[in-house]
Amino acid sequence: MANAKSKDREREKRIAMEAIVDAYGAEEQAMGWYYYLEETLQFPFTAICNKKRAISPLHVNDEVDVIGMAPEEECENEMFVTMRWEKDGLAVPLSQLTPISHTAVQTKQAIEDWHYWVQRGYQFG
Repeated sequence: MANAKSKDREREKRIAMEAIVDAYGAEEQAMGWYYYLEETLQFPFTAICNKKRAISPLHVNDEVDVIGMAPEEECENEMFVTMRWEKDGLAVPLSQLTPISHTAVQTKQAIEDWHYWVQRGYQFG
């Protein structure tokens, strides 16, 4: 069990040093996360929906192609990514997606960082 705790410390340190470093207040933390994810995630990648959300058309186990980050203004309270959808794409919550096994390691790690942040109940601010 010690490994799980040390991994959490590593994740907390990475989040503090890479995602929300020098961020004061909710807006700066949101933008820190946005740019950390935008720079770290390697698009496109395939992901599976891990839970139903009222704000998303996805169902559990739906497979989607993620093509980029949603616009900054959509990510002020939660991180959204854009998936292939009709002509322009559709923004869905990143917390709703789990990358498939052959996704790049750094992409998986960054998504796991975001999932960890959300699951711990952390919020911007």
